[in-house]
Amino acid sequence: MRQEIAFLILLLACSSSFAKKSDINIWHGVKSMRGEIVQMEIYEPENPNGTAVIICPGGSYFHLDVLSEGYTTARYFSSKGVRAFVLWYRVAKNNYHYPAMMQDVQRAIQLVRENADKYNIDKNKVGLIGFSAGGHLVTWAAAFAERSNELEKMGIKTDVSLRPDFVIPVYPVVSMQDDICHKKSRWSLLKSKPSQEKKDLFSMEKQIPDNMPPTYLVACKDDPIVKYENSVRLSEALKAKNIDYKFTLYDWGGHGFAMKNNKFMKTFHWNEPLYEWLKERGFMGEQEQTQKSEETESK
Repeated sequence: MRQEIAFLILLLACSSSFAKKSDINIWHGVKSMRGEIVQMEIYEPENPNGTAVIICPGGSYFHLDVLSEGYTTARYFSSKGVRAFVLWYRVAKNNYHYPAMMQDVQRAIQLVRENADKYNIDKNKVGLIGFSAGGHLVTWAAAFAERSNELEKMGIKTDVSLRPDFVIPVYPVVSMQDDICHKKSRWSLLKSKPSQEKKDLFSMEKQIPDNMPPTYLVACKDDPIVKYENSVRLSEALKAKNIDYKFTLYDWGGHGFAMKNNKFMKTFHWNEPLYEWLKERGFMGEQEQTQKSEETESK
């Protein structure tokens, strides 16, 4: 009983570091999407630093692991001053396949940027983090941002960029090639028997553009679900294009560790080097603070 009470107190303490501000249906008001409900949960940090991150949980493009990968991630980023948006993108369990997922993430980016003032964020500091199939989705969204505007195809016009400012694929599905693909994710996205042309088109290691956003990639060698070679191939593609990226490969940790307080996190604290990487690129408020200090000293 004492342990249960202590756990509840800890949970409340963690929850107090950020407040759930609101939920929105990203397709509200779009006539062609009438009846569609895609929820995005918005979390407001106590001390916002101007950065926003859209979180895409995994689940093989079939379901969504929102509790383990969405909310834990929102708590972490909120504690660091980042406004977090948990996206419940459409999945195959509800009979959705390509291009529904891309439509949802591009719409989320559009809404976050168009409402930058409302959310107290810098529209040039909007990133994506995704886990497993969500890692494929955020990489795809970054790689195809200027190549395939799904919103425009739907008759939705926007003046904001759909290109994220940074992207964080965690134990991601990357390839749709037969030798290493995660077959359930491939089926959920493309349905059965996709052509080789489609396999190539949705294999992210084959689709990295010259202007791919800065990318932080994480995987474990003992991943029993998504072969870590997916991440190796993505890292090689990023390197070949001379993209600003970091690939952290751990010997163990499996799949699904997310940002939970588990053995993997307690051992490696994998979010700490991620934080430093984001800080070095000016996404954690450090750049602005440094500039202000320099201006003060010059006076």
